[in-house]
Amino acid sequence: MRLTISKYENLMDRFESMSAFVAVAKAGGFSAASRQLGIPLATISRRVADLESDLGVRLLHRSTRQVTLTETGQTFFATCQRVIDELKDAEEAVTGEYRSPKGDLTITAPIEFGRLHLQPVALEFLAAYPDINLRFLLVDRVVHLVEEHVDLAVRIAELPDSRMTARPLGHVRLVVSASPEYLERRGTPNYPSELLSHDCIAWSTLGPLDTFWFKDGGAEKTFPIRTRLSTTSADSAVAAALTGLGFVQTTSYQAEQGVRDGRLVVVLRKFECAPTPVSLVYAGNRLLPLKLRAFIDFAAPRLSERLRSISATVAGGRASNAVGR
Repeated sequence: MRLTISKYENLMDRFESMSAFVAVAKAGGFSAASRQLGIPLATISRRVADLESDLGVRLLHRSTRQVTLTETGQTFFATCQRVIDELKDAEEAVTGEYRSPKGDLTITAPIEFGRLHLQPVALEFLAAYPDINLRFLLVDRVVHLVEEHVDLAVRIAELPDSRMTARPLGHVRLVVSASPEYLERRGTPNYPSELLSHDCIAWSTLGPLDTFWFKDGGAEKTFPIRTRLSTTSADSAVAAALTGLGFVQTTSYQAEQGVRDGRLVVVLRKFECAPTPVSLVYAGNRLLPLKLRAFIDFAAPRLSERLRSISATVAGGRASNAVGR
């Protein structure tokens, strides 16, 4: 019995140390974690130091300004968070304290996709699950889920092999479109190289562009364009195209509303690049926390249906390359 108690005490000590480590990582510092947990700073520091000593690795980079996870710490953080979440789920299941998922979720997505498609689905979800709170991180960059403490990501990209788990939702395409007024005035190109004699609108968060992407001869490559307007916002670029300024290349979901309204026409269809997969991505293949599982099960079919609708709308609204002046 004494051995059993000793093992239990060691397990509890390890769990407390893991909890302290997770709190420090999330808060970005020992003092903040101490305040959040209501535990003395010295106790927090000792627990994390003991954990690193027992494991024989450094989990945190410490500086006078901030505390960040080491590469090993990032992996261990995901494991610790999983253990804590699963313990909470087990307690709720056993005690019957909660009959529905609850808690906070952080979700990241590209800005425009998040605004146009993720948010409407999320608002439905919040109405159905009043005990879950959502935080959106809408940015046009790849977010490191573990390091930035994000539960779920919408990825619009080919996914590399990793420890992340992905749930496929569908695909989007790169399309080139212009207003009917522009096409009537200037004509429709039959080949990507003809864009040099047309007015184009380019957008990128990384700086000015002077090319569009196409598939030609079985390979994807860039073709030069004549850029009349360059902007850092896809929304801004589409708005300019709607006025009749020229051609714009966007994802199909960014062009959808204009095509649906008859204010944009998609051209150069046979030169489009291969479709890009859209997925929900989360850390590991573990048993998911109830709140995350609830969101994925709710959102995935609805987002998939939206992507199918986008494809149908944009395909149905495309112009023939035969349209001329």
